[in-house]
Amino acid sequence: MARRNALGRGLGALIPEQPAPPSGGEPALEAAAPDAASMEIEVARIDPNPDQPRRAFDAEEIERLAASIQRHGVLQPVVVRRAGDRFELVVGERRWRATQAAGRETIPAVVADVADADRLELALVENVQREDLNAIELALAFRAMADAGATQEEVGSRVGLDRSSVANHLRLLELSRDLQQDVEGGKLSVGHAKALLQVSNPERRLHVRDQIVERDLSVRQAEALARDAGGSVRRKKQAAGAERLDPNLQRVVDLLRDRLKTRVRVQGDEKRGRIEIEYFGAEDLNRIVHAMLDAQ
Repeated sequence: MARRNALGRGLGALIPEQPAPPSGGEPALEAAAPDAASMEIEVARIDPNPDQPRRAFDAEEIERLAASIQRHGVLQPVVVRRAGDRFELVVGERRWRATQAAGRETIPAVVADVADADRLELALVENVQREDLNAIELALAFRAMADAGATQEEVGSRVGLDRSSVANHLRLLELSRDLQQDVEGGKLSVGHAKALLQVSNPERRLHVRDQIVERDLSVRQAEALARDAGGSVRRKKQAAGAERLDPNLQRVVDLLRDRLKTRVRVQGDEKRGRIEIEYFGAEDLNRIVHAMLDAQ
């Protein structure tokens, strides 16, 4: 993921109340410390950010932060905005959750005048700076910003990524929800997900996904498998009207593919020909050989 030196407009542009960080210090997001600009607010009066792009918070991580807060207190205030007689989180939901877990009644907070249009962007910038979001969470946040009228170039500028990175993330949302969950859960990497996008047929895509997981394929192997699966429909169209493989040989090919879980090709006829079996690396070759020997 290409990242620029600075994150878009920066939090200083979105929250003018925040003091600028000292020279050589941390980014504006991290620079706020309890001072005259912050105040203690009851934790129970603060509601989470409805635009929070992060959908999952690690329970162990929250527990560790809570233990630190119990011992040292909250060293960096959260950012909130007024919402009637209550407050709404803009930045710092992890600290807010950990403060609750630590049993503290108040938390230091900076009250900022943040527009609805900037609320998602601020939460997104915070998480991108910390690299806390998984690829699907980023994609959903980017789509929300695009739905609000931002172009891919503008989204990238605001969060410090190039336009191609934004576009690649948005493409992940073309995957079905169960495949997106595989990416969120770590079963599939972003590279594997991009490989699956080469396969337009939903059933074939799921089949390729199963092969990636069951065989623990690398991204390169997954790309080769996806190209094969994705190109099968095109090959069928190209072969329309052409001589078909003998039904008996086609049955052999189908049986071998099902048994070996890889690409199999046959050239020739029942009297003479050649069988090609594709493999990806030494481990895959061993797997195929064992599958062939076990079948005897």
